Amino acid sequence: MSYFDYTANTPACEEALQRFCEVERRFIGNANSNHEAGHAAKAFLAQVTDSIAKLLGVNPDEIIYTSGASESNNTAIRGIVQAKRHVGKHIVTNPLEHSSVSATLTALQEAGYEIEMVKIGTDGKIDLEDLRSLLRKDTVLVTVNAVDSELGTVQPLESISKIVREFPNCSLHVDATQAIGKTPINLNLVDTASIGAHKFYGLSGSGLLYKKSGIAMEPLIYGGASTTIYRSGTPTLALDTSLETALSLAMELFEERFARVKELRTILQEKLCGYPKVRINSPADAVPHILNLSVAGVRGSVFQKALSDKGICVSVKSACSVDALPSRAVFAVSRDRKNALNSWRISLSHLTTEKEIDEFMDAFDSCYKELCK
Repeated sequence: MSYFDYTANTPACEEALQRFCEVERRFIGNANSNHEAGHAAKAFLAQVTDSIAKLLGVNPDEIIYTSGASESNNTAIRGIVQAKRHVGKHIVTNPLEHSSVSATLTALQEAGYEIEMVKIGTDGKIDLEDLRSLLRKDTVLVTVNAVDSELGTVQPLESISKIVREFPNCSLHVDATQAIGKTPINLNLVDTASIGAHKFYGLSGSGLLYKKSGIAMEPLIYGGASTTIYRSGTPTLALDTSLETALSLAMELFEERFARVKELRTILQEKLCGYPKVRINSPADAVPHILNLSVAGVRGSVFQKALSDKGICVSVKSACSVDALPSRAVFAVSRDRKNALNSWRISLSHLTTEKEIDEFMDAFDSCYKELCK
């Protein structure tokens, strides 16, 4: 098997796994409990939170632990619009969002909120002038993903933030899930941001939500006091610690890992461009970890299945998206429904080897000849 789906999930690194087991064994108390074991767990969690906040360049009290980015997105979006329900019910989003954002907004639309879609340019980036034209006094939220999971597009957060700040009633939520470990991100530009550990070699079921101090937000999960008023439940100390470990490594080794992935991406893309029916959908300035392509005349799901039968793991769209529909992200940049239906995604890692690239190309060549007759 050759794995090329690191955007959907990364293997937990040994350091994060070891840290999880170490902390799980060491601390038996509930950090919410008022006794010695609980106090020890709470004190240790505070140290971990301080470290995470320092790594992200934010304050410790702006960190909310969650089960992952989907929960973080739901918490931020629902919590902010509920807190601002007396201000307005207008939300601006875009067609590149993960389903945990788009489905949440669909549910809000059914509840009476007005959802408007900002235009996306052929470079995959938000049309800034269109964004400005859509914002109103009753706009309470703008949602943006820092890095698109299908194309790898990096959004101009600084410019987006500057526009949103012109409307004081509006908050900016960013899904930063695909940004960590792939591109630098300044969380001080946004009001809330979602992060999932399993995207940067941490454990699944672990994530966090950054919420800027002073931003009004109602909780999604109720149930009593915990590490924050915004999310009830027993603190997951071992998971939170393993997230801190994975995040620390992602920051520390960023330059080295990025350079390796960029090198592999160049090799792979050059090989793929030798096939006349291949169309690269990812913009030139996308993160190198994500390469989206289409093979003319072949549905993406068909090509993905053919590769899977040969032991190659790639994805048609985001792992959480609905099958049988064209990629919204690819359609947004190509304006071509057939091309969007034919698209699929390769995602690379610093763990990817050149041998795996060769294995992929052998399988790709075989599938291409079989399916493009």
